[in-house]
Amino acid sequence: MASYLANPVITIGGVNLTGFCTAANVVRRFDVLENTVFGMTDRKSQKGLGNHEATVTLYMDYSDNATYEVLSQLVGTQTTIIATPASGVNSPTNPGFTLTDTLLAELPVLNASLGELQSIDLVFTQGEYSVDIS
Repeated sequence: MASYLANPVITIGGVNLTGFCTAANVVRRFDVLENTVFGMTDRKSQKGLGNHEATVTLYMDYSDNATYEVLSQLVGTQTTIIATPASGVNSPTNPGFTLTDTLLAELPVLNASLGELQSIDLVFTQGEYSVDIS
């Protein structure tokens, strides 16, 4: 049965940014390596290196210890992002999906429209994928 996320937790660079987050997507992905040889009539592939990604949508806030201050120090560096479906301890039913040494290559510093809350999308690329269920 499908479930909905009512209280996920998003931590970026060791800072809990859950109160600013409106969406998160963590993708476990591998490069596709072709291993087709002469005589085969169909292409064959195998798993290559991990090429994982996380996308997070946050409201931008320029006050102390808010999104801009935290993220401006991380852009262009490798960091850790953890996304957990619910608050509380990690478990098999509440796994902590982690990308370690993932790169935040760009930071949209302004994305404003008149009369709307400013929202930004961050893309964290590559890094080591793990799941914490303990």
